[in-house]
Amino acid sequence: MFAGVSAFPLTPVRDEELDEDALGLLVARAAEAGVDSVGVLGSTGNAPYLSVDERRRVVERAVLEAGDVPVLAGVGALRSTDVVALALDAADAGAAGMLLAPVSYHPLTEAEVLGLYEDVTSAVPLPLVVYENPRTTGVTFSDELWRDVAALPHVVAVKSPGAPGGVGAARDRVAHLRSLVPTHVGVGASGDAVAVAALAAGADTWWSVLAGVAPGVAVRLARAVRERDDALVTALADALGPALDLVTRRGGVRVAAALAEHRGLVDGPCLPRPLRGLDGAETATADAALAAAERL
Repeated sequence: MFAGVSAFPLTPVRDEELDEDALGLLVARAAEAGVDSVGVLGSTGNAPYLSVDERRRVVERAVLEAGDVPVLAGVGALRSTDVVALALDAADAGAAGMLLAPVSYHPLTEAEVLGLYEDVTSAVPLPLVVYENPRTTGVTFSDELWRDVAALPHVVAVKSPGAPGGVGAARDRVAHLRSLVPTHVGVGASGDAVAVAALAAGADTWWSVLAGVAPGVAVRLARAVRERDDALVTALADALGPALDLVTRRGGVRVAAALAEHRGLVDGPCLPRPLRGLDGAETATADAALAAAERL
């Protein structure tokens, strides 16, 4: 269901209020560019900074603008009861699936992480993508935890950081994950700087920040990987390198916000405070890299 390129747009605000029209534009651009799914309310979508009402409105607007493109909605929250409520809201709003990372304040044990996924999958019959994001949650899944969580009902895919070190390392990572999850569960990679290598290594999905703000380039890059156009893959990856380095160092949400503001897709500042975007030099670097890729 969620194979190919999954675009993760930011959730823009204007004067600290949800900017639904700007969100709608980002989602519509991604759908029109040919992404395979749209993911809202993930890390780039700033879900923890939004109210329950705002999160529902995000899903509703995304579903409206995405048309036939399936929408994946992040449902992470601190309490299991809130996660279930958000998942039910997402289903009611028309989401095709839910994305869940084990968000926490107190560090979670593996039993608690598994219990979270058990609570949600038993209460909400919506396809679930399991999201491992150690950078924001502090949780790294062990092999045993992957096996247990992926075996739960309604789990259809996993979203895990790609492995640094090129295609060889990515191939090992993808193969290892496949050995842990049932055959019907897709394996995808996040982290745009390394996720393309994961696609080349056989990953099912590229969960992409880049596709949320520059969907045409992301779709073209993924197509080049599938068609084994190594020259174009290398050229696009080299051109995008400075922007993807910024994603790694400064966080995808800051890069996405800076590019969206610089290119007039949203009104700035579009991040909820206290978050702040890139400085002028960083924004120029990211935009120049994207422009170079667009010229290829």
